Amino acid sequence: MEIAAEATELRSSPPRKPPRKRHRGVLKYPVVRQLLRFTGVGIVCTASSLALYALLRPVIDPQLANAVALIVTSLMNTALNRRLTFKITGKKKRAKDHLSGAIVIGIALVITGGSLGLLHLFKPGATVTEELWTTTLSGFVATAVRFTLLRHWIFRRARHV
Repeated sequence: MEIAAEATELRSSPPRKPPRKRHRGVLKYPVVRQLLRFTGVGIVCTASSLALYALLRPVIDPQLANAVALIVTSLMNTALNRRLTFKITGKKKRAKDHLSGAIVIGIALVITGGSLGLLHLFKPGATVTEELWTTTLSGFVATAVRFTLLRHWIFRRARHV
């Protein structure tokens, strides 16, 4: 009799993964959640880039100041987006992600540097404030390109998080 009772006794099941969060409204779309996280990272990186540009601009020319600010903050941006926006942790493919991110940095540099070049072509005596406005506005275009490339090329393996 005891054997039958033991046989029918409930056994604990193996531990399960925690249930996935169910998002409601527009947050149920991964791209919306990624855009929100990407925006937060972008705000931090843009503020850092503008501050770095403003610090460097009095001592070096606008193109070099723009390049240094963009490269430094883009490396930070790729690392933060990898971790926060696309939820990729660990060392696997980190170097490849950053190498691909360098290509995206180059594209952003062409967009923002090109806008600075056009500003100085049409207004040779542009002020630092005008340069900041120009790089900020062209930075919005570069940001849209950056998100698209990050999501569909570099971090496509994590598009649905």
